[in-house]
Amino acid sequence: MKRPNIVLILADQMRGDCLGIMGHPDVQTPYLDSLAVEGALFENAYSACPSCIPARAALFTGMSQARHGRVGYLDGVDWDYPHMLAGELSNAGYYTQCVGKMHVHPLRRLCGFDHVELHDGYLGYYRKSTTPYYESQKVADDYFYWLKEQRGAAADVTDTGIECNSWVARPWIYDEMQHPTNWAVSRSIDFLRRRDRDQPFFLMTSFVRPHPPFDAPQCYFDLYAGRNLAPPAVGHWADNESYRTKGRFYCSADGIADETLQRQAQVGYYACITHLDHQIGRLLQALQEDGCYENTVIVFVSDHGEQLGDHHTFRKSLPYQGSVHVPLLLGGPALPDAARGVRQKQVVELRDIMPTLLAFAGAPVPESVEGRSLLDVLGTGEPLRDYLHGEHSYGEKSSHYIVTETEKYIWFSQSGREQYFDLRADPCECRDLIDSPDRARQVGRLRQALVHELSGRPEGYVENGRLVAGRESRVLL
Repeated sequence: MKRPNIVLILADQMRGDCLGIMGHPDVQTPYLDSLAVEGALFENAYSACPSCIPARAALFTGMSQARHGRVGYLDGVDWDYPHMLAGELSNAGYYTQCVGKMHVHPLRRLCGFDHVELHDGYLGYYRKSTTPYYESQKVADDYFYWLKEQRGAAADVTDTGIECNSWVARPWIYDEMQHPTNWAVSRSIDFLRRRDRDQPFFLMTSFVRPHPPFDAPQCYFDLYAGRNLAPPAVGHWADNESYRTKGRFYCSADGIADETLQRQAQVGYYACITHLDHQIGRLLQALQEDGCYENTVIVFVSDHGEQLGDHHTFRKSLPYQGSVHVPLLLGGPALPDAARGVRQKQVVELRDIMPTLLAFAGAPVPESVEGRSLLDVLGTGEPLRDYLHGEHSYGEKSSHYIVTETEKYIWFSQSGREQYFDLRADPCECRDLIDSPDRARQVGRLRQALVHELSGRPEGYVENGRLVAGRESRVLL
């Protein structure tokens, strides 16, 4: 049987609840919803280390953070893994192409792809005056190089006046087709034109949005500007002082102090998502016109989420649902019948993408891979794992979490603070039940799961079978 083409569509910083089909009250995603209706939607998909670099390490290697070694955000560390997704598909006879964000080091490392057309968004680490010429984003990043050809030598995404982690929002100032989201799809469509048609292909179209800057074209801002948007979720346990004192800073991780600016951030974020969705629709149409769509599997996922004001927080790296819960769906005509029109409850993670795509390709799975193929549970209620352990080094906010289909336990490794949430009854995590006597048994069970996961770690998180606070997170590479 002819092997299917594989298209992996990767968003950056998109929340798992920001799909129409997930019941979001405001966000419009008609093309992604259509894929989900005809395919498989995984409602409990997570990012075990929720920031760009470690999340992509999990996706590219199929390994947990304890194995790939990146337990937080850290620039400038070489990507030297012997087995990565694109390389394994190349070895299996696939023609492999990435368009868009890689976020690896060095910038132009192929990580097994036959070819990369790169756009990593704004990365300050690669824009310093001391950065070697060939490693500067203004040279090494294909989109930035192209934009300067289009708009002049001084053109940049910073021309909107928005910083790359900011909650400030305003519409894109240049021609819509020059937006990075459109560029990624344009280059992906061009790949379809020039590919080797005697080989199956693996295309990863990797978007920077809806990661800030929130700068979608004006028409997408207009979709949300006049709507009465649902406010962020704020738990009774949230820090009500931190965002008041720090929430005026333009890229504060402690929420947004001004209600008008908070609403503008929501408008900008949702605008970026619908813009992304429409461009995904453009890519799907191109696949159909090309004639390859009928033999193509499509996977959509995000590397992590965005707090967007929930619990007076912004950005990612935290253990809450806005940050760790991601959208994940399988679509396309080449899906097995068992995957059509199903909603899966299993707890799945980015490490599961690699073995899933290798299974579609009929390629062997390296022994280093810790993830599980999603094909194993399609159309069933069988669990993929009992729980998922996640973590992120984040200074005094460094944390670990254990999540199941219905509950979550959080441990902040510096302070020792614990939280427990019943996700079935309280999906927005507004009621911390850690001190509830009725939940002591569940908390103890999940705490022991974390003890099991952290035993033997070099940080010394566990002594005599108990969690020990105050130990510094360390890179495990």
